[in-house]
Amino acid sequence: MNPSLAVIFLTLFSGAGFGLMAMVAVVNDFAIDGALSPLRTAILVALALLLVTMGMVSSTAHLANPKNAWRAFTRWRTSWLAREGVFAVLFYPLAIAYLGWVFFMNNDRDGVALLLGNVTALVGLVTIFCQGMIYACLRTIRQWHTPLVPANFYALGLAAGMTVLATSRLLAHRHDLAMVSIACSLLVAAAVMKAIYYFWIGAPSGTTLQTATGFTGGRVRLLDQGHTFGTFLTHEFSNCIGPRRALRFKIAVYVLGFLAPIAILLAAAHAAIGLAVLLAPLLAFIGIGLERYLFFVEAQHVVNLYHGRMPGPLPQMHPALRATAENKAPAGKRRLVPSYDER
Repeated sequence: MNPSLAVIFLTLFSGAGFGLMAMVAVVNDFAIDGALSPLRTAILVALALLLVTMGMVSSTAHLANPKNAWRAFTRWRTSWLAREGVFAVLFYPLAIAYLGWVFFMNNDRDGVALLLGNVTALVGLVTIFCQGMIYACLRTIRQWHTPLVPANFYALGLAAGMTVLATSRLLAHRHDLAMVSIACSLLVAAAVMKAIYYFWIGAPSGTTLQTATGFTGGRVRLLDQGHTFGTFLTHEFSNCIGPRRALRFKIAVYVLGFLAPIAILLAAAHAAIGLAVLLAPLLAFIGIGLERYLFFVEAQHVVNLYHGRMPGPLPQMHPALRATAENKAPAGKRRLVPSYDER
């Protein structure tokens, strides 16, 4: 897929916001490290609302006609996108009510506060699930059609949210290991989940020309491309990233998104490093942002089979068909096949 920054920011910031709200509720429910103070709870909930708002607002930039966005909410019975929108909107009044109660009552441990916090966190977690299912329900894209997608959305959202929470605790000069340990554990779990996903999509499988055409008894050879010029699907899902470049991205994801935040949090838990601890959530967001980009750019729609794209972990276009598609497109027309970056 050719991902836009709007979609990357949506999944990055909203996932972190919902994850932060969930971890605030968990910490207060179980009084981890004495729970959070009412003021700190209010600040973190406000930050969660800000992150969710940043993600939702950025998503409107991906709409061809933003004024018709309200129509998406009417399909909640059949559309995971509509369900995501409904639960995301429901999150706001609940989170604002929780924030107002904690701030004005100066209490985040009474029955009303705990109830509001848990319900808000649950709605946020349901929204993350709906967000993951938007992609996991698409059978035409093998890299997305797996339960690993919503599982990874959960792991990354909770890890990013807990990293923010642990950082706020360390900034208050509380050098305890409880929240830092939880944050590091979630980062490790997210890294393992991502490794499982990369291994799964790297294994050759899925639809082939033989299974797509029904001629499974022999070898099917494509003589000509599906159509002359590009369509929405060939434009959105014909991107291909080279193996070396993909490997560099994955190394950056693990170094910036997981290893560096863990090292910074552990160092800050044992010694005062001042504002340098802010690098932990900053690098985590950069690393997860790169992971989001890679998640979209590696997605390949099955329609590419009819344009000579052979299946595999990094599908390639037949050289003759690629040359035909690139050389025969008239001036001013979008080429059917984008250039292949193997750097």
